[in-house]
Amino acid sequence: MNVHDDLQNKAKRHLWGHFTQLSSFRHGNLPIIDRGEGCYVYDLAGRRFLDGLSGLFTVQIGHGRKELAEAAARQTEKLAYFPVWSFGTEPTIELAARLAELAPGDLNRVFFTGGGSEAVESAWKLARQYFKAVGQPMKTKVLSRYYAYHGTTMGALSITGVPGIKAPFEPLVPGAIKVQNTNRYRCIDCAHLSACTLACADDIEQRILMEGPETVAAVYLEPVQNTGGALVPPPGYFDKVREICDRYDVLLVSDEVICAFGRLGEWFGSQRYGYQPDIITFAKGVTSGYAPMGGMIVADRLVEPFLLGDDLFLHGITFGGHPVSSAVALANLDIIENESILQHVRDNESVFDDYLQTLADLPIVGDIRGEGYFRVIELVRNKDTRETFTPHECSSILKGVISSSMFDSGLICRVDDRADPVIVLSPPLIAGEQEFAFIADTLATAFLAGHNALGAQS
Repeated sequence: MNVHDDLQNKAKRHLWGHFTQLSSFRHGNLPIIDRGEGCYVYDLAGRRFLDGLSGLFTVQIGHGRKELAEAAARQTEKLAYFPVWSFGTEPTIELAARLAELAPGDLNRVFFTGGGSEAVESAWKLARQYFKAVGQPMKTKVLSRYYAYHGTTMGALSITGVPGIKAPFEPLVPGAIKVQNTNRYRCIDCAHLSACTLACADDIEQRILMEGPETVAAVYLEPVQNTGGALVPPPGYFDKVREICDRYDVLLVSDEVICAFGRLGEWFGSQRYGYQPDIITFAKGVTSGYAPMGGMIVADRLVEPFLLGDDLFLHGITFGGHPVSSAVALANLDIIENESILQHVRDNESVFDDYLQTLADLPIVGDIRGEGYFRVIELVRNKDTRETFTPHECSSILKGVISSSMFDSGLICRVDDRADPVIVLSPPLIAGEQEFAFIADTLATAFLAGHNALGAQS
């Protein structure tokens, strides 16, 4: 038995992939990625794929950077692990200071976690304990947008707005309220108008008033919402949300697990849209995925109750602030800075958009949207009416035909039908015109195949 067959057998018997339909691989093979280089990954057979999703919105500087491996090795030899429970380590302290320097405004305190879901949950716990500490114990609820994805631990899943992944685990944590998202293409209030009415922001205020401002602790928003398909905020949206949060003493949590560290051409997505969060949650791109890490960056006033007396934030994660992950993160931030990665994204995002716009006239392309290196193409069965695919068509055409065509052509990206069906693109931040051209050509072939299959079924 060769190595590939041996691994397939072991995977089918023992590996439980995340969000993976196990039955799909009972008779077929699981793709096994062996190595990466730049914007590309290779399977065990040596076949090359363009990583059009940066792993999972994560590998900002590309695959195979020896500098990060060397940083991890140096730190492992010196100190592989020690907790930040009443202790500190040099790389973790340096990283906290570096992140505080990069973050907007007075976000000067960093609480580390192991990943994004833990960061989101930590922010909710901090909001609850903070308001109890300042004499407002009723403020426990959080608002987030419908279809927004904020993680899968029970608290983060409660904040998440994707119905399909929540139902099996209900009842969830109470007090997580949903508000309107910023889907201009399908908005019932303004899709037919020449400009956004900001009803999506007004909905936040209405829900705060409905629940009672004395009960609402925080609003969670991504700078660009992932689920639903790279939903870009309209002009004035975050200005209005910030005003609403200030009016009712509600914390604004900017969930930047995807949108930070250059994905939108800035260190943090909130900087692109000019708003000041009270908390930023982060993960993924802080290490470019070379080591697991997440956390939250917190405004000074939220830390004040814990600086005096005996109060402490009653929360901790074993691997939060891991010294090896911290060393990797510092090396990653050095590369992003020294190689002008943020400027590269800003210089090339219009080129990326130009290539994607060549697909706009294809019969099943409804909308192309996003910013920076975070883009989606929404697919429709009728361009004029914007009629979406049926569940059967999503399964047979979106996943069966289009997804297979892209993979067979050597492109890895996300086919997402948790809301309306979209193709999600989030390539490494070092990608350029060669990668954009390949993406556009590959998608054109796949979309035409999907259109032909749709016509055959009609």
